Amino acid sequence: MARLFEPFTLRGVTFKNRIVMAPMCMYEVHKEDGIATDWHRVHYASRAVGQAGLIILEATAVQPKGRISAQDLGIWDDRHTAGLKDVVKLIQNNGSKAGIQLAHAGRKATVDGTIYSSSAAPFSEKYKTPEAMTAADIRETVDAFKAAAERSSKAGFDVIELHAAHGYLINQFLSPLVNDRTDEYGGTAENRYRFLREIIDAVRTVWEGPLFVRISASDWTENGMTPESYIEMTRWMKEQGADLIDVSSGAVVPAKIDVYPGYQVPFSETIRQRTPIATGAVGLITEGVQAEEILRNGRADLIFLARELLRDPYWPYRAAKQLGIEIDVPKPYERGWI
Repeated sequence: MARLFEPFTLRGVTFKNRIVMAPMCMYEVHKEDGIATDWHRVHYASRAVGQAGLIILEATAVQPKGRISAQDLGIWDDRHTAGLKDVVKLIQNNGSKAGIQLAHAGRKATVDGTIYSSSAAPFSEKYKTPEAMTAADIRETVDAFKAAAERSSKAGFDVIELHAAHGYLINQFLSPLVNDRTDEYGGTAENRYRFLREIIDAVRTVWEGPLFVRISASDWTENGMTPESYIEMTRWMKEQGADLIDVSSGAVVPAKIDVYPGYQVPFSETIRQRTPIATGAVGLITEGVQAEEILRNGRADLIFLARELLRDPYWPYRAAKQLGIEIDVPKPYERGWI
């Protein structure tokens, strides 16, 4: 059997195949209240019908001031749980597992009011200047991630992913290109990791299921983070109970990135082999045979698809045909639909 369609199990949760819908911001919350809409129900359920093994919802804000935009999903309040629970049920009833990416935009937030970061420097001239977080701000944010994890559990999610990539708040602490603090949250790698360490520890007090962490393995800029410099940090993540590293790259500072098919896969391979920990590969993976090569050569454990699943919600069927695999089409009479 093709590796792409083999099951994969973490902490007792089994994904029916290795195909993951990567979290992608959809900006479809129109009342700016963070509450899931019918659009989200249809969007995510359709990828479950399309046979993705795991579907991870878009970056979902743990605080209103941590939204990338006012149109983001939220999980900072109990009133968000009901809508998310509906989305989870639709995903699971169509045979997929449901994940959520817990996020805080930090200095890349575009909402009204004061924004925060590890340090008081804007992402670019087009962004607002943030305030450097105080110790109290940090404690409040760690607590917000913990509360969001509790709500995720109540909503029925199978997986939580912490968004520590793409230049958002956690990434702003991890990268020396942004973090110029002189307290216990800045300077050494151990200090720059402290904020994420506290978040993982807090989440693990309320969440027993699979925990993913998305990282930007390369800052694509001199003196920035590299896959090799992440090895130590991903080992700490594993020791704390992280189960898989979702290996992406870039966006902590403006940088030119050389993009080509599978360009981030070597980063996943490095983390997987040298941590070692399970990894997910992402980045211009568009064909079933390409995904199969990545898995068979031990470069990743899961294949994360982003834009390709926006273009084609039924990509798993196309990949299966390429690999000579048959996927059973859902039969309405077996599910009581007719």
